Amino acid sequence: MTTIKLSRVRSLFEALEYPVSRGEAAGEFADTTVTFADGEGNLGEYVAACPSERFADPEDLYADLQTALPIETVGEPGQSEGDG
Repeated sequence: MTTIKLSRVRSLFEALEYPVSRGEAAGEFADTTVTFADGEGNLGEYVAACPSERFADPEDLYADLQTALPIETVGEPGQSEGDG
């Protein structure tokens, strides 16, 4: 099993051949754990939850991934918008 930080996911996405289907991409990352600010999860499962059925390039896949990740995964622990 591979473990990668969320900030490095784009490099994995660049290794795929595009266009790629959501199912193919999810399968490629089924054994990959992604770590983020406050935990970790299975990258393949997050890709499978992306709204698009196909991706034209790594940026398409990465943008969709942002919508599939739980909101708490993309911030720093203890960080809150609106404080101040």
